[in-house]
Amino acid sequence: MIVAVLGALLITVATAGIAYQCASAVAVWRTLAPGPTPVWIGAAPSVTLLKPLHGFEPRLAANLGGFAAQAYAGKQQIVFGVSDADDAALATVATLRDDYPRADIETVVDGVRHGSNAKVSNLVNMMTAARHDILIVSDSDIAVGPDYLARVVAALDLPGVGAVTCLYHGRSDTGGWSKLAAQGISYGFLPSVIVGLRLGLAEPCMGSTIALRRSTLDAIGGFAAFADILADDHAIGVAVRVPGLHVAVPAFTVAHGCVEPSLAALVRHETRWNVTIRRLDPWGYLGHGLVNPLPFACAAAALHPAAWPLLPAALVARIAVAAAVDHAARTRPGPWWWLPARDFLTFGLFIAGFLVQSVDWRGSRLRVARDGSITD
Repeated sequence: MIVAVLGALLITVATAGIAYQCASAVAVWRTLAPGPTPVWIGAAPSVTLLKPLHGFEPRLAANLGGFAAQAYAGKQQIVFGVSDADDAALATVATLRDDYPRADIETVVDGVRHGSNAKVSNLVNMMTAARHDILIVSDSDIAVGPDYLARVVAALDLPGVGAVTCLYHGRSDTGGWSKLAAQGISYGFLPSVIVGLRLGLAEPCMGSTIALRRSTLDAIGGFAAFADILADDHAIGVAVRVPGLHVAVPAFTVAHGCVEPSLAALVRHETRWNVTIRRLDPWGYLGHGLVNPLPFACAAAALHPAAWPLLPAALVARIAVAAAVDHAARTRPGPWWWLPARDFLTFGLFIAGFLVQSVDWRGSRLRVARDGSITD
């Protein structure tokens, strides 16, 4: 009796997951349809790009170069920040200055800490060099196209918008493990955010891009207000929405470069994500884990012979999602035949997210509270 009930439950969850994946594929296809680049009538507003850096990363020069090569009509300042004068990223910034001699580039080297979050401390220090009213923060592992600034600033100019963030797909930068990491982003995280947006259930604000006006940043307490929060991007989005403003999400993606050199590195990285998300949104985290159909289809088939057709159905649904994302992003992070391994890894790390109480962040062990704050 227990086996029959469990089998029926697994069949139900797997079937629901397959339906969700099919809906995700349609949502991705419709949401990320290509559109025209915004054209400014009159003077385009001036922008300061804030790029906090920490050490050397594969393809760092190409990532940063994309921000210096924008097809944008307004003035553009780029502020790079590090906390150590010996930081290896400074050599890349020096090369960027040589490659783009006309670019307005500032570098801030300041080791003063303002809280537990080193990236936010860096941003606090970098603000002393920021000159323009529109501020755009993005992580160092983000790569963008030449129309990025035009699209982001146009979205920020819409009525009622307090900030802009960007969807992102995964890009493998180092090898096989980074391909698996990129697939997790492209075929798991990205579709779930798009479905949440279309259903009105998601209000993302992500480190891929946070664009806002200086007055908005001042009103929410500046970057210093988030210096002890691990998910600073999420917290900034929450603060922006408090007075009734919106966080806009334009219909395009940027690339997140994945650099995981090993399975252990991948596990540490994604476990940190999972623990943070579970702390901030436990029901959303549970739901995301339950719509991964392949593990449940396999378990159902092991208990009930009638459930075997769920296996090919789950695979087809996942391939449909992958095809939709790859078409929209014009890239493929890894082979589709890796999808079963990726989905079982995702499920294992989903379970781990309930068991782990502290996370690894650049070699430090941090505990994440329910409000997203962190302590050593």
